Amino acid sequence: MALIRLTLPADLPPIPPKVSAFIADANARIEAFIQSRLNEPIHSFVPSDFALVYGALRHVAEEHLAPGPLFCEWGSGAGVVTCLAAMLGFEACGIEVEGDLVNLAGALARGHHVRAGFCLGNFVPHEGQAIAAQTEEFEWLAVGGRDPYAEMDLDICDFDVIFAYPWPGEERVIERLFERFAANGALLITYNGHEGVRVFRKRAGRHG
Repeated sequence: MALIRLTLPADLPPIPPKVSAFIADANARIEAFIQSRLNEPIHSFVPSDFALVYGALRHVAEEHLAPGPLFCEWGSGAGVVTCLAAMLGFEACGIEVEGDLVNLAGALARGHHVRAGFCLGNFVPHEGQAIAAQTEEFEWLAVGGRDPYAEMDLDICDFDVIFAYPWPGEERVIERLFERFAANGALLITYNGHEGVRVFRKRAGRHG
């Protein structure tokens, strides 16, 4: 299998006022959460550029680039990107290993009447242990714990779009997990800090 990078336009679609208000409230909730956890911070919790990610998701939706509506966020944190996907018409869910963040995400979705689901667990499937073990310094990629896919009665190959915010050095592991478990034709969308948003499509390799 191979990942084919898709080109995003230089000018992404604009952000509607309702979405801007949602992002502003989400950022306020995140800041309040961080302040409440100063003595017990979640070091792996760093929000992405939600406005930029929304623009990319809207482009994907409006251009019908995804093969279907099922969306999953790996490491959903406060649930902002999952909610944004749901607001764009995706059937969206997020997987998060930190229970307090799952609760924060659920409250955000309910507060804005967004139909998005969040599961507590590790997005790395048990069959992906060998891949995740290649980055032992990233403890949030550790395998084990609750299986969110069993709870959702879905497998990674059922999702049409997967979003992740990989840390530096983690990108290739995320891509390899996607290559190994996602369905052919599915999209991987990643936010990569100063590099912005990248979109990949999984394509079967040629034979012969």
